Amino acid sequence: MLSASRWAFVKRSREIGGRVGVWGGAAVASATAATIPAVHAGERHTIHVGLVGCGGRGTGAAANALSVPHGPIKLVAAGDIFPNRLEASVRNLTRQFPDRVDVPAERQFVGFDAYRQVMDALRPGDVVILTTPPAFRWPHFRYAIEKRLHVFMEKPVSVDGASTRRMIELARQSIAAGLKVGVGLMSRHCEARRQLVERIRDGALGELLVMRTYRMHGPLGAFPSKRRPANISELRYQVQRFHSFLWSGGGVYSDFYVHNIDECCWMKGAWPIRAQGLGARHFREDAVDQNFDTYAVEHTFDDGTKLLLYGRTIAGCFEQFSSFLHGSRGLATITACGAVPGRCRILAGHDESGKPVWEAVSDPPNPYQTEWDRLIDAIRNDRPFNEVESGAIASAVTAMGRMAAHTGRIIEFDHYLNHSLELAPDVDKLTEDSPAPLTPDAEGRYPVPQPGIVTDREY
Repeated sequence: MLSASRWAFVKRSREIGGRVGVWGGAAVASATAATIPAVHAGERHTIHVGLVGCGGRGTGAAANALSVPHGPIKLVAAGDIFPNRLEASVRNLTRQFPDRVDVPAERQFVGFDAYRQVMDALRPGDVVILTTPPAFRWPHFRYAIEKRLHVFMEKPVSVDGASTRRMIELARQSIAAGLKVGVGLMSRHCEARRQLVERIRDGALGELLVMRTYRMHGPLGAFPSKRRPANISELRYQVQRFHSFLWSGGGVYSDFYVHNIDECCWMKGAWPIRAQGLGARHFREDAVDQNFDTYAVEHTFDDGTKLLLYGRTIAGCFEQFSSFLHGSRGLATITACGAVPGRCRILAGHDESGKPVWEAVSDPPNPYQTEWDRLIDAIRNDRPFNEVESGAIASAVTAMGRMAAHTGRIIEFDHYLNHSLELAPDVDKLTEDSPAPLTPDAEGRYPVPQPGIVTDREY
């Protein structure tokens, strides 16, 4: 078990908060004993990139990689378990970057072992993009470390305590190997948010009292899932619809709310130590996913302050996507209307329509691109850059709140992190013929959380 006493956890969280305060990434010193060859450090050689997971996220991340201005870069391999996604991604990227994409048929890989084939096509010091559902993050990251590859991975990076513990250990191995690793919590690379963090640290809000964050909108395309069609296997269905299943994607809660929670914890400079919450399913008709439609979760920090999260995915309701901090000197807006470059302001009083006393730059750079610019700059110039441990803790804190809502219990971070439950214990062994980690009933429905009835696991 990973040792994570409350004091040790809070101490580590404060250290991480300090490290991410300037650059938005956990910039930790790399060890010198077992570093990778500095293939690209200080050089203008072409960096080769491989893409593992060719859906919208992966294709977007590859486009950001190919748009980095720091020297030549080329996409040379791609893989997915769905051939149509692979083909569409390569086709679209080739159209957009004709001189930076060289992915012939022999370097396009399909299947559950495609991640190995993509990484085998790269050289030590190249970059692999890991954008499959998060259940697969730890085995893919483990192989990237074996191959001595720098990594960009999407969030969340874990879905339960067991996978979080693995990711934290792999983070330490990657640091010892001198690898540069970015995690797709792009808010930490937002210039406007960075300016707000500096003002909070300088006391502009006074004593921080409470934080509120909202993500409330209608159902999105990936959920609610209907019964599995006959033309796809159970395993492929559960991977394809990863928003719908806790083992593969952490459900809507982990995938959506990790951004809200992470940016608030960055502002606070600490991580919550416990959570309690509630949630419910509404108007489900024939949907068979494992999500609740509403969530309200209270996170508590070591000093007693609170972070309140509100989530909803019901059509026809009031919609809001924003985060706020209340301090003894006023109110801060982190983001509003789901803006990626944060609309950061400090207001007089505690009314959201109050008079601004400070506003961040009006036209900040796109943090999706900034995180890639910084990662490649760190590789080229051998600067410390490794965001994995911070990303793993953000993923775990998020899932702690999910577990609190799904069980109806107060969940301590120590309990969550060291919990024996593993939602997909053999995910690294899955093949095309493997049974799915989750079994539907005779009517094609899957187990759903039952707060107050199932209380030490989520379903």
